[in-house]
Parts: sequence; C-alpha cells; structure tokens
Amino acid sequence: MSKRSRANAPHPRQEPRIPGPLSLARLEEVFTDCVDFTKREVYLHGDNQRKAVVCYIDGQARSERLNDYVLRPLAQDPMLATAPEGQLFDLMERGALYAHGAKRETELDSVVLALIDGSCALFLEDRDDALVFPVATEEKRSVGEPENEPALKGARDSFVESLRTNTSLVRRRLRAPELKIREHIVGRQSLTPVDVLWLDGIADPDTVALLEGRLDEIDIDGVEAAGNLEEYLVDTAKTPFPLMPYTQRPDRFCQGLLEGRVGLFADGIPLGWLVPGTIDQFFKTGQDRAYHWMTACALSLIRWLCALITLLTPGLYIALVTFHPEAIPSKLALSIVAAKQEVPFSTIFEVLIMLLAFEVIQEAGLRLPGPIGATVSILGGLVVGNAAVEAHIVSPAVLIAVAIAGVAGYTMPSQDLGNALRLWRFLLAILASLGGLTWLALGCAGLIYHLAGLESFGVAYLAPFTTGTRVPRGHPSLFRLPLPMMKWRDGAVKTRNRRNQR
Repeated sequence: MSKRSRANAPHPRQEPRIPGPLSLARLEEVFTDCVDFTKREVYLHGDNQRKAVVCYIDGQARSERLNDYVLRPLAQDPMLATAPEGQLFDLMERGALYAHGAKRETELDSVVLALIDGSCALFLEDRDDALVFPVATEEKRSVGEPENEPALKGARDSFVESLRTNTSLVRRRLRAPELKIREHIVGRQSLTPVDVLWLDGIADPDTVALLEGRLDEIDIDGVEAAGNLEEYLVDTAKTPFPLMPYTQRPDRFCQGLLEGRVGLFADGIPLGWLVPGTIDQFFKTGQDRAYHWMTACALSLIRWLCALITLLTPGLYIALVTFHPEAIPSKLALSIVAAKQEVPFSTIFEVLIMLLAFEVIQEAGLRLPGPIGATVSILGGLVVGNAAVEAHIVSPAVLIAVAIAGVAGYTMPSQDLGNALRLWRFLLAILASLGGLTWLALGCAGLIYHLAGLESFGVAYLAPFTTGTRVPRGHPSLFRLPLPMMKWRDGAVKTRNRRNQR
C-alpha cells in the first residue's frame, strides 16, 4: 500500500479488540512487556493438588480488597477444598468469595478490559472460563472548592476527575428516582466512560436521544481533554462562541437538570456539561440565586454591559479619533491631540499593539506559577505600560481604552465566552480602522447575524431573546425575579413539564 493510500485509509476498527479463546496463557500473552501485570497462584485450603490463579493489574486493583475478598477465602475456606470439581466455580460465583460482585466471563476481550478497569480474574485448571471480581482502587483527588467558579455564598464542593464521585455529588442533591444516568464508551484506545444525565419527565427526550446519538458517532482514539467531546458534539465548530456550557459546581449542574437540560460527564475531566446551550447561560453564575434578587439583577446587567464594553471600546476609540473627531467633546479631543503629538504611530497601530501586548501579558500570567504570574501581570500592567506612555510609543488615552476593555472582559463568568469576545474585539477594531463607525456598525450586525445562525442541539443560540415557541418563561434573561414569582422553568428549552412550583 502506498503512503498516500495509507493516509486516506479509514480508521481501523476491530471488534472484539483482542480475538482468540480465553485462557491463562493467552491472557499472559496479551500483557507481555507489562510490568504491572501480576499473577498469583493460590492452593485451595488443605488441598495441595487444586490451585487457583488470580491475575490483576498492580495499581489498578486495591491490594487490601484483593487479599480480604479473594485470596484469603481461597486459602482458608474449607468448603472450597471439599467442594466437587464441577461445583467449585458455582460456589465462588454465588458467594464463597467475599467480593460484592462476581461475573463469569468466556471471552478474552472482556477479561482484559475488566483487568484494566481494576478487577481481578480467577482461573482454575482445565476450564475455558474465568471469574471476574471488582477490587478496583479508589485513589482520587478529594472533593475541594471550585477554582474557576468561587463560591461566595453557597456550596463549596466541586467536581473531580472520578466519574462515580461526580454522579454521587449529583445524586446527593437530586434524590428523585427520575434522575437517569446512561453510560457510553468513547475512544478506541482510552475507552473513556461518558455518562448522560437527565430528569425523566422534565428533560426533552429528543435532546437526550440526539446527544446519545452524537456520542455513539464519535470515533477517535482517546478523550483526554474537554475539546475531544465538545468539538464533536456541537452543531458547528465554525464559531469561537461556546455552545456547550460547563461548570465545576454540582449545585449549578443540578439547577441545569431541573431546568430541563441534559447533563454530560466524562471520566477524567473534572467538570460537567449542560445542553442545549444558550447565550444567557454563559452570563449566569452560581450566585445569581443566592443573592437578593435586586442585587442579582444589577450584577447581571453589569455583566451584559461589560460584554458590550469589552467588544466595542477599542473599535469606538479608533473610529472616533480617526474618522469622527467632531463627535468627541472639544476638551477631550484637545487632550487626546496634545497627548498624541509626540507619538509616531497611527491610532490603529497603537490600539492593536496594546491589545496584543495585553493578550501576551495575560497568557504569561496564566502559564506561569501563581506567585510569578502575579508578578508578571504587575510588571506588564504598571511598569511596561507606564514606560510605553513615557517613551511616547502609545498615548495615554489608548492605554486607558485598552485597559477598560480588558478589565471588562474579566467580568465574564465563562472563560470560553470571554475568549470569543476577545477575538471579535480584534475584528471590530480592524473594521473600525477601515471604515469608521459605518464599518463598526456593519461588524456588529455581522456578529448578531452570526449568533442568530447558531444552534445548540436544535435550540437557537439566541433563544432567550427570540424563542418563537410561545411557551411560559421563567423570567427575562437580563433579570432575576423573586424566586416565588418564577413559576416556570428557566430558559427557552424544550421540556415536558414547564411548571416548577405552585
């Protein structure tokens, strides 16, 4: 086969992954050159003729459970030594061993995957099957506070990398049996468990079916990052705006399920997704329902206003200074002109350079360790910025405009939304430099047109403002009414039961 044909060949698929008959020798062959594969031979109590072989992966299986649940009964239980040959496996499967589960396997592929998941496999001589007992270790990061979503008033637990820990955090808050959890395996090499969660009777069954169908269609090697799921599940990848909101907080995740959304967990990723995603979700925080409704309304309006500020401030400055100086108050215009007289660069060059410098400083602060990152931010914001102004590389007005836009962007609860606004901020600034306020207005119209064309699992991205469904709403997206007045589930999502209280 040529190199070109190999490159265009389909992704290889093989089911079962490991063909062949089940035997101890075949299992050892599969785990050749695996230093963590361990085999333990145990003679049954009082019988030097019959022995069992227990295989497991060191580090995946917990040694205390393996010793107490499997090895100790094999070596000390006299019932196993006196049992007839044909009934020995049946006794072990029915409870002679102390493991909380036992499953008889006849396929090599199933036994291999069980060992990787933390189980042990027990073989007896002259048998073509094995007993698999779950003895997996539970080593994981403890539940701590959410780092990206600080809890100022409310619960302080957050999701971790363990899938079952995350589902248990949800179960503790939503004790209703209507909470359904269905598991899918994604990734040919990683075999990552991915769970879909929804409240039966509230969530839209079509959304559940659509999400599960897209999960089953994913055909990749591994799920090691959030993007490995997001970019395959969203309706389109040709947008910088996030279409699947995520959270680290179980309380916010459960609130999304109560609104009729469908949740998603992936093993190894310490966050949960909620679909369908609409733009108003990315402006909400976990504190919106904890604060007084008047305070929550004011903070929500501030976040929306800051989104406009971070988008438009650089472009407006360029358009007004370059094309429409008559729109600037006289004293302010004279101050800008006086400060710009000794600056050799054009306004658009000043703004773009400062925006780029702001992004560089932000990335440097994020990638470096905490204390060093804070130092870099201070040096970049104060020393470098002040030095640039004193050296007449940029004017003070440009520095103020860029700083206002940057700080306003930090108010976004969603970092993904903030990144999208940063990209569009550059685009609108370039458009404003080409045609002033006219091109800036066209850029804003293009942004609205782009957002209006987005969908998330069959729901319009701007659905909070343009539902067209004529269904009762919880409250306007920009405000939060008092909770006793919110009789309907929040958000423009399709739910089977819209009412959430009397």
